[in-house]
Amino acid sequence: MNLRQLRYFCEVVDAGSAAEAAKRLFVAPTAISMQLAQLEAHVGAPLFDRAHRPMTLTAVGRFLYPRAKDTLSMVARLDQEARAVAAGSGGWLGIGFTRSAIFSILPQAVRRFRSARPNVQLDMVELLSEHQPTELRRGRIDIGISRYVGPFEQASDLRYTPLLDDPFVAALPAGSPLARRKSIRAAELDDMPLIRYPKDAQSGFAGRMMSLLQEAGGEPRGGHEAIEIHTALGLVAAGLGYTLVGRSVADGNRSDIAFVPVADLPGTARVVAVTRADGDSPLVSAFVAALLP
Repeated sequence: MNLRQLRYFCEVVDAGSAAEAAKRLFVAPTAISMQLAQLEAHVGAPLFDRAHRPMTLTAVGRFLYPRAKDTLSMVARLDQEARAVAAGSGGWLGIGFTRSAIFSILPQAVRRFRSARPNVQLDMVELLSEHQPTELRRGRIDIGISRYVGPFEQASDLRYTPLLDDPFVAALPAGSPLARRKSIRAAELDDMPLIRYPKDAQSGFAGRMMSLLQEAGGEPRGGHEAIEIHTALGLVAAGLGYTLVGRSVADGNRSDIAFVPVADLPGTARVVAVTRADGDSPLVSAFVAALLP
């Protein structure tokens, strides 16, 4: 299956006949017939019911047609964007981000960047911090917005730009007695199970969360594990325990959860922009600048 076969197939459907499609495409009718025959042989079934006049689509043809149209549209858009990048009139940036960034610096940064560079295509990819270096090296993303707790290894082929130091707060069910407090101590959370996130073998975030509470004198007991922060907050709202989040996550968030500072919790989460050390470009620099306060 190739793009020419799909284009000829869609043109026959749109034109209503192979002869009319040939006129529109400025090719011989035999070229249309040959491409359709090759496509049908590849698929393994007829695409048109030729017993009727005009021809009608078979069930396989009806399945293929809208998907072929989407594919051709996507290829045309890719062609336009690639030409714009080559001509210097547009561009493309892949942005990897942790989900917590949605609550804090990411929306404003995107608005700032798009206001200054409206012709640049942003491809937003949700990725855990631990997965971002691989995607940076592969070229899938150009910038990673990562969140780390405590010391973390900095690869020599990557550049790390600090963006935000984010103190932790406890996310508590709104009905909890502790929810009415202005601040609490880590040990006061021991009566509730800790909801850990993200549930990912490569992430050490949940383990570091436990360590922070233990360093503050708490004895956290594990409860549910959530795949990501939204699920963790949903479990908190349901009264199934508490979790720790950055203070930036708490700003303007949900009314069924109380966000209370933990007075004796050591350290903060550090949010950084990660880029390729040898991949400087005006677009990357401009987006990192938009992320800064």
